[in-house]
Amino acid sequence: MKYPTKNGDIDYLKNLISVLPGKPGIYQFYDNTGKIIYIGKAKNLKKRVASYFTKQHDSRKTALLVRNITDIKHMVVESEQDALLLENNLIKKYQPRYNIRLKDDKSYPWICIKNEPFPRVFKTRNLIRDGSKYFGPYTSIYTVRTLLELFKSEYKLRTCNYQLTDENIKSGKYKVCLEYHIGNCEGPCEGLVSAEKYNQGIEDINDILKGNISGVIKHLELRMADMASQMNFEEAQKLKEKYDSLKRYQSKSTIVSPTITNVDVYTIEQDQKFAFINYLKVINGAIIQTFTLEIKKILDESAEELLLAGIVDIRQKIYSNAKEILVPFQLKTQLKDITIKVPLRGDKKKLLDLSYRNAKYFRLEKDKQTVLKNPKIRDERILKTIQKDLQLPELPVKIECFDNSNLQGSNPVAACVVFKNAKPLKNDYRHYNIKTVEGPNDFASMEEVVYRRYKRLTEENKNLPQLIVIDGGKGQLSSAVSALEKLNLRGKIAIIGIAKRLEEIYFPDDSVPLYINKNSETLKIIQQLRDEAHRFGITFHRNKRSKNISTSELNQIKGIGEKTAKKLLLDFKSVKNIKDSDKEMLINSIGHSKAEIVYNYFHQNN
Repeated sequence: MKYPTKNGDIDYLKNLISVLPGKPGIYQFYDNTGKIIYIGKAKNLKKRVASYFTKQHDSRKTALLVRNITDIKHMVVESEQDALLLENNLIKKYQPRYNIRLKDDKSYPWICIKNEPFPRVFKTRNLIRDGSKYFGPYTSIYTVRTLLELFKSEYKLRTCNYQLTDENIKSGKYKVCLEYHIGNCEGPCEGLVSAEKYNQGIEDINDILKGNISGVIKHLELRMADMASQMNFEEAQKLKEKYDSLKRYQSKSTIVSPTITNVDVYTIEQDQKFAFINYLKVINGAIIQTFTLEIKKILDESAEELLLAGIVDIRQKIYSNAKEILVPFQLKTQLKDITIKVPLRGDKKKLLDLSYRNAKYFRLEKDKQTVLKNPKIRDERILKTIQKDLQLPELPVKIECFDNSNLQGSNPVAACVVFKNAKPLKNDYRHYNIKTVEGPNDFASMEEVVYRRYKRLTEENKNLPQLIVIDGGKGQLSSAVSALEKLNLRGKIAIIGIAKRLEEIYFPDDSVPLYINKNSETLKIIQQLRDEAHRFGITFHRNKRSKNISTSELNQIKGIGEKTAKKLLLDFKSVKNIKDSDKEMLINSIGHSKAEIVYNYFHQNN
């Protein structure tokens, strides 16, 4: 559906557009209160802004945006990439109503190497632009704690916030604390460790956090060999413990290919309301960082627009300097000094697939969490899917399914199962003994049961279902429709049949069946209804047949009624046990006179 452009200030706005430059830049739309309602970027400002007012829109929200514009301002920049960066920053600052929402990641932790003498290394959620180095964000707090514990134990870093300038240390302003006495710190506050030695550990930590672990491991190997050659086995053992810890940390990284170095990978997964941009950082053949950004869609943004917004936002957050980016499709916008590739095979394609799986799992987990918080969301989604797939006039909140069951015409029965909000409502299940049909006639049996079911519901003024499912093809469906016609209910309740052979769906008066996707939730619910009706009917049929077979011989005994036969079967479990019982046992069960009859019947016949 197309939505026309409408705006009461169109003449004023067209005058503004007529003088816009054909240069890269950003544009800002304002409403009648002077508030920014949308910020966009453009390779050509004049063409992009004019496009809002010279065409119909696929998205209703875009049409609403245009209707509310009363003023336009712009800013020219050097390149399209500069426009992209400026747009991203302004959206975060002003959060306009019609722009996408980039989820804030203040809740995710970072590891900070503080810009100070004898730097501290600690976890933080606040990024301060003071020259300190930040690594992250980390989605797992456990990973952060593991790394910090490794650094603390292996490199004896200080945890105090003293200003350890040369002047303060030489003047003896600070004294060592408990951390020094228990071996967790080497006492830089009293000059007990040189800045050169301390900073060597900081360089190792910096390399580890960047993913360059192999260089640190090689360095430790050389130092271990050096200490061992000098017979300094105690120091060599300490180095070995540090070496083993780093090897364990390295083994937890996903090894991709040693030929892939300093590459960023981005993929996108989206639903109707959100887009999820997954990011992988690969250094020296190992994935050292992964992160998923959630974006709330506002207008009808394209996948490219969403992916570009995510790339810019993530690169700013993690201070990425990767010169190569892998993406799932070609981008029209080029980023300065960055090579953008769309791999089709090999290790890089596997990386892209891995990133996409991460984005997809993130979306699925989010959906599950939403359903856990509000299960009605899932139910409503499934019901709307069924309504759309079957073209129903109303939401199928209540669905009933019928199935016949007989064995060569014996003991014909039927079952009706009821689903409410796509879930079984077992208290409303019903069994039916076929009363008016002789022999194995599924069509007539189906007509009888459907007629009896809805005749009773209408007489008792109970709620009718929105959908009836018949287990069978055109024949059974026609019989059920005939029953509804007799009750003047045809057209008031939607009805379909499902044939077992190819799971095709039949509609009344339509010889061409509907084939629903095998993975569709609609087909799965219909199959569940059919299987539940079959199970429920078969169970009733077996019980009835078993009861008839078990009691048939006892019912042939003159003077023994149905209640006595049931009592005997309850006490003795089978006819064989009754035959093998002595007279005393029978008397204890059903009394003297009836026991005489049963005993004489079996023993005379034997």
